[in-house]
Amino acid sequence: MPRLTQTTTGNDIFNMLNNFLETEDLKWSNCVGVCTDGAASMTGDKKGLKAKIKEVAPHVCFTYCIIHREVLATKNLDVEAKTVLQEAIKVVNFVKSRPLNARLFSVLCKEMQSDHDSLLIHTEVRWLSKGKVLQHLVELKHEVGIFLENANSELARHFTDSRWLAILSFLADIFHKLNDLNTSLQGPNTNIFQLNNKITGFIKKITLWKTHCENDNIAMFENLNAFLNDNELHFHEVKLLVITHLTNLKVHFGKYFDDLSLSKHEWIRSPFNDIETISHLSISQQEKLLELSSDGTLKRKFDIVPLAEFWILVKNEYPQLSELAMSILIPFTSTYLCEKAFSSMVTIKTKSRNRLQVEGDLRLSLSPIQPRMDLLCSNVQSHPSH
Repeated sequence: MPRLTQTTTGNDIFNMLNNFLETEDLKWSNCVGVCTDGAASMTGDKKGLKAKIKEVAPHVCFTYCIIHREVLATKNLDVEAKTVLQEAIKVVNFVKSRPLNARLFSVLCKEMQSDHDSLLIHTEVRWLSKGKVLQHLVELKHEVGIFLENANSELARHFTDSRWLAILSFLADIFHKLNDLNTSLQGPNTNIFQLNNKITGFIKKITLWKTHCENDNIAMFENLNAFLNDNELHFHEVKLLVITHLTNLKVHFGKYFDDLSLSKHEWIRSPFNDIETISHLSISQQEKLLELSSDGTLKRKFDIVPLAEFWILVKNEYPQLSELAMSILIPFTSTYLCEKAFSSMVTIKTKSRNRLQVEGDLRLSLSPIQPRMDLLCSNVQSHPSH
């Protein structure tokens, strides 16, 4: 794959993709969908990659990566919560960015027999960074407070501020739950129905958490609950902030996931149940769907094979329905595979191996096919002297 060495406009990206397809003798007509991260150069309707692809393949379906949308939906914080988060990152950087501080803090943790002997550094580009960083900081708050006090740092004052620590505990809880959601959205062979269910379920949980908080029940926020039980601070002092954050979180999830309704495609997921929303299908498609739904043999197959595999199996008998179903199931719902490739490349091509050509190693790392080491070794002459 050629590289973009200068500008990265939509036209540049399209030309690179188009040249690659021509070199590999691939056709745009066989492309079903394109999943992007929502950048303007990718999604622009006039000059972006989307516009260029639509000119040569108007049938292509464009999807906005669900994982990227989830990350964007979590970024909005009110002023006080954002301030606490920024100050927490300053605390971590004070310890981690100075080798001497990091070593001294590790010694302190070992002397106090702590669960961890170091903090995790915050990296904005890593999706799960905030949750893990805050969780470690909460678990080591006593050790960090002592260390900052001995270092005469002005940041030490935060660890004697009960309200600041309560907000920190809440942020650790909510980002931990967001991390769990993010992780559940990752993985190969996902489809729009699976990820849609996870997002819908999380939005419902936000509503549940808000209701419990309004009734002074915070059992679902373990760090905050434990902190308040161990200190004199009452939940009423941070109740408004917690409820406001949950309200805003739900609003932003609604903003970034305003297209969650899949009711008109429900027949794809449940072709053997009573289907009400099939009026958008043609008469012949409705007839074929009713015929399929009455086939007991296919129903047994449907219960034991993955959804996409089932619609591939019925392609010969119900080509129209199969093609329509696969047009919904095939498009990528996230850029997980790309992100996985980037992570693998970072692991393989370290600073010590910066001149390494990673194409072959990267292909081996990403391939689901396990190498037959015994066979490979049997074809190579051994050296008994070694």
